[in-house]
Amino acid sequence: MDFQRFLEDYKKKLSNIFSESKDAQENTLIRGIEDDTLSEILDLSPLAAFIPSEYGGYGAHTAEALSMLEASSYESLPLSLMMGINGALFLQPVANYANEEVKKDIYDRVINSNKLGGLMITEPDYGSDALKMQTSFQKIGENDYRIEGTKHWGGLTGMADYWLITAREMTSKGDLGRDISFFIHDTRNGGIEVEEYYNNLGLYMLPYGKNKIDITVGEDHKLQPKSTGVTMMLDLLHRSRLQFPGMGMGFLRRMMDEAIDHCRNRLVGGQSLIDYDQVKHRVSVIQAYFTVCSAMCNFTSTNVPLDKNTSRMDLEANTIKSLVTDYMQRASQSLLQLKGAMGYRLDSIAGRSVVDSRPFQIFEGSNDILYQQITESVLKMMRKLKKQNFHDFLSEFHLTKRSSEYFGDLLDFEIDPKMPQRKLVDLGKAIGRIISIEFTLNLGDQGFNKELVHNAVHVLQDEVNSIIQTYKTGGKSTVVENFETDSSWFKFATVNA
Repeated sequence: MDFQRFLEDYKKKLSNIFSESKDAQENTLIRGIEDDTLSEILDLSPLAAFIPSEYGGYGAHTAEALSMLEASSYESLPLSLMMGINGALFLQPVANYANEEVKKDIYDRVINSNKLGGLMITEPDYGSDALKMQTSFQKIGENDYRIEGTKHWGGLTGMADYWLITAREMTSKGDLGRDISFFIHDTRNGGIEVEEYYNNLGLYMLPYGKNKIDITVGEDHKLQPKSTGVTMMLDLLHRSRLQFPGMGMGFLRRMMDEAIDHCRNRLVGGQSLIDYDQVKHRVSVIQAYFTVCSAMCNFTSTNVPLDKNTSRMDLEANTIKSLVTDYMQRASQSLLQLKGAMGYRLDSIAGRSVVDSRPFQIFEGSNDILYQQITESVLKMMRKLKKQNFHDFLSEFHLTKRSSEYFGDLLDFEIDPKMPQRKLVDLGKAIGRIISIEFTLNLGDQGFNKELVHNAVHVLQDEVNSIIQTYKTGGKSTVVENFETDSSWFKFATVNA
C-alpha cells in the first residue's frame, strides 16, 4: 500500500468535506458526524497508518501516523482527535499487548469494515486519580472475566465498535487490587449502557457521556502486560502524549495560515493589518508555536517507534503534551483576536478553534499536573546525581545540554526541593520550554527553515525569562477565607444627590 498516494487522496477528501462543500460551516455546528460523511473518510483507511503491514496496514511508522493526524487536524481538529483516540489509545495498545488472533480480527474489521475503537479509563469520581478507579473484574469459570463499573468522558461514547476498558481485580475479601488490567470489549456482545450523553462544550463530532458497564470478556481479550498493568498504562498514556504534536501540527499550521491570510488582506486605518507591530508580534508567536510543534513531531518520529516501551519517558511525554496543547489554545486565542468580531462566531474557524482546542489542556493529564510532574522528574534526577544547582544539572542533561546555554546566569540558582506546588508548576513550565528549545535546535540541524528556528528560540527564551522571574519573586497570593467581610464596593461609594 502506497502511503504517500493515500495521504494525497486523504487531504483532498477532507478539504472537500470540511472546506469546499457548501454545508461545511453548518456541519461544524451539528453534534456527531453523518454516517455517509464518516464512511467517505474511513473508506480511505486512514487508521491503517497505525497498523503493522503484516496485518494489512501501512506499517505503523510513527512519522506516517503523525502526518495522517496532521492532515486531519488541518481540516478538523475533532476528526484528528477521533483518529488519535483510535490509533494511540486503541490500535497501538492492541499491537503491543493483545492476543494474536484477537489482533488479526480487530485489524481486519478496522481496515475492511470501517470499525472504530476507544478507551475507557476515567470515572465520575476518579478523574486524575485514575489508580483509584472502582471498575472491578472477577474471574468466572475457566476463561472469562466479569467487569462492572461506570466510566465517563470516553470519546466515541455509544459509537465505538470496540472498547479498551480498565479495571481492578476484586479480591475474595471484596477489596480492589492495586494493579490495573485492560480488557478489549466487542460491542456486538452488549453490556454497555449509555446512561447519559454530555453536551460537551466543543468537539461536537465526538459523542461523550456516562457508561454503565456490566460485561463478560474472554481470557483472550485481556491485554498481556510485559511487567505490571500500571507500567502498561504508563506506556499507553506516554505514547499517546508523545503523539499529540501530530494533532497539534495541522491545527497550528491552519491557525498560522488563517492569521497570515487575514492580516494581509484586512485593511485598517488605510494599511494592511500585517503592517502593525503588535499584529506582527502575534503572527510571529503563532509561527514559533508551529515551529516548536514541528520539532516535537520530529523528536517523536525519530525516538518513538511502535515497539519502544515509553513507560519511562514521562519527562518527554509530559513536556510535549502540556506545551503543544497550551500553544494550540494560545494560537487559537490570537487568531480570534486578529479576526475580531467575526471570529467570535461559533462557525468561524477562530471561534470554533478556541472551544475545540481548550479540552486538550485537560484530558490525558491536566497540564497543571503535568508541569508539576515535569519538575518532580527533574528533582528526582538531581537528587540521584547529588546536584542542587539548576544550571549545572541542565548543562549536562541530554535534553537541555545546548538549550541551557541560551540563558546566561538566569538559571544559575539552587532549587528548593520543598517548594510549594505552584512553584513546581512554574518551574515545570520553564523546563518544558528549555527542553523544547533543544528539540527545535535539533530540527534546525537537519535543515529546517533557519529563520523559523531562530524566531522560535527567541519566543521560547522570552517565555522562560518571564516564567523564571515569576518563579523567583511571585507566587505570594493566598485565598482570603473571610472574603464576605467589607467586600461590597457599594458600601464605600459616594452617592451624589
